[in-house]
Amino acid sequence: MAPPILKLDDIFLTFGGTPLLAGANLQVEPGDRICLVGRNGSGKSTLMKIAGGLAEAQSGEVFRHPSATVRYLPQAPDFEGYDTVQAYAEAGLGPSDDPYRVAYLLQHLGLTGEEDPTRLSGGEARRAALARVMAPEPDILLLDEPTNHLDLPTIEWLEDELTRSRSALVLISHDRRFLEKVSTATVWLDRGQSRRLDRGFGHFEAWRDEVLEAEELEQHKLGKAIEREEHWLRYGVTARRKRNMRRLGELQDMRSRHRGHKGPQGSVQATASDAKESGKLVIEAEKITKAYGERTIVAPFSIRVHRGDRIGLVGPNGAGKTTLLKMLTGQIEPDTGTVKLGTNLEMATLDQKREDLNLDDTLAHYLTDGRGESLIVNGEQRHVTGYMKDFLFQPEQARTPIRELSGGERARLMLARILARATNLLILDEPTNDLDIETLDLLQEVVAGFAGTVILVSHDRDFLDRTVSSTIAPANPEAPDGRWIEYAGGYTDMMAQRKGAIEERRKAEKAEKARVADVAAPIAETPKAKGKLSYKQKFALENLPKEIAKAEAEAAKREERMADPNLFAKDPNTFAKLAQELEKLRGDLARMEEEWLELEMLREELEG
Repeated sequence: MAPPILKLDDIFLTFGGTPLLAGANLQVEPGDRICLVGRNGSGKSTLMKIAGGLAEAQSGEVFRHPSATVRYLPQAPDFEGYDTVQAYAEAGLGPSDDPYRVAYLLQHLGLTGEEDPTRLSGGEARRAALARVMAPEPDILLLDEPTNHLDLPTIEWLEDELTRSRSALVLISHDRRFLEKVSTATVWLDRGQSRRLDRGFGHFEAWRDEVLEAEELEQHKLGKAIEREEHWLRYGVTARRKRNMRRLGELQDMRSRHRGHKGPQGSVQATASDAKESGKLVIEAEKITKAYGERTIVAPFSIRVHRGDRIGLVGPNGAGKTTLLKMLTGQIEPDTGTVKLGTNLEMATLDQKREDLNLDDTLAHYLTDGRGESLIVNGEQRHVTGYMKDFLFQPEQARTPIRELSGGERARLMLARILARATNLLILDEPTNDLDIETLDLLQEVVAGFAGTVILVSHDRDFLDRTVSSTIAPANPEAPDGRWIEYAGGYTDMMAQRKGAIEERRKAEKAEKARVADVAAPIAETPKAKGKLSYKQKFALENLPKEIAKAEAEAAKREERMADPNLFAKDPNTFAKLAQELEKLRGDLARMEEEWLELEMLREELEG
């Protein structure tokens, strides 16, 4: 076993009251890929900052190998003093580091390097910070929520990049799929202490449940042992006084351990408050479009959303997911087309920017809208402190300003408020940001079991697979052009359908290349001196326009059928088949048009 390059031993830290860290350990060896997991507020980020030398423990030992380089990804990067993103990223390099790696990372993270750091969006700021910490390829890379605000293509690129990295990794993330693919070891921070599993996150939840079951059994045994000792004290035969005093001391010690045992933090308990049932048809959008300048965000798009549908929107940042969502919910008007909202709609929205939060509000004031000490949840009056407990807030936090909460606690607070409101249409824009695994589990259960309708935007693949019944995605995710397609099922189902379409297109391309080769072969055989096309070339030049027109007509037929708002709901398999055929036809059109253009240019050249 290689010696550790970073070791934290028996770390203790408290801010008063229950210690945040009480004997936590962390050991990192070369090549480790450790995910650090635990509840929001369990001290994960604090332990990582201690590991990176950005915070100090009150007691315990911290060892970093003298020659080891460490880089820490903060949740809120500081760009002060930097004129461009490239200058900020290059500031993280050491004297012997390769400056070209900054350019490589910025390119793959979708940045030019010329951006003004003061005008970056949340996603752009996270990308810039990733480039800065990854560029030196440090011995230890400490990443706190690296996937927050990143789109799916960038998350998948980051997975591959970190898997190939020579750096030892310590990761904090709420993204299950990301942790499963990257991690090879798991450190669980629970009630101030740490436990290590030398397997990746995919094995964590089963192991955690075994640990908690064993702990519960141990406490049960201890309780029974206390009962036996208390019975002996009351009714046992008197023995020597010294022996009795020893047993009494042991009993007091057992009682102390039993009373002092702090069980695992409770689960979040909540369901969405149901409003009156909405009409059967919730949203009907007919050929809606949206463009900003010359850029098309939404090309003609039609959809019918029925009561009980759970729809996910995915795509790269900037594709227009939030714009499409706001058009569907009537928050912005389409340029053309119509949107009709159904009857009896009670809409509740969770905004990705958390703009609904007044940081000077207290938790109680925010949850009750300043209307006293109680709120109505599912038709019942609840005291605000009791409702806060359902979301793992302590009663003494009722008067705490929101600004003192962590990012995860703020997300949990907004979730508590949303679920208290009577609603039959949930609109969730990036709801998983900053949520811990357990709260994410709750949100999945709420969405999957919600009696009303849900439309959500998310980059969390696991969350999409567990919750939505259909997925809307750009027809061309590499270069979004405003065309959107609805696929049956979650993210994995969507990718499988796309893969099938791509395989069909590749087969068609292979066949088409063989056909084009047969047509183009005589070009090499026909000398320019002859001044004319071969018979096959003439035939192709004359007939290609007919084939192009035929393919265009076939594509138009499929587009017309797919524009029927009822088709997807009635027959999703036919819809998916039409989408695959449409992609193939568009590929055929592009190839035929290119072939015709080449032949026409050759004709002009030969004829002078």
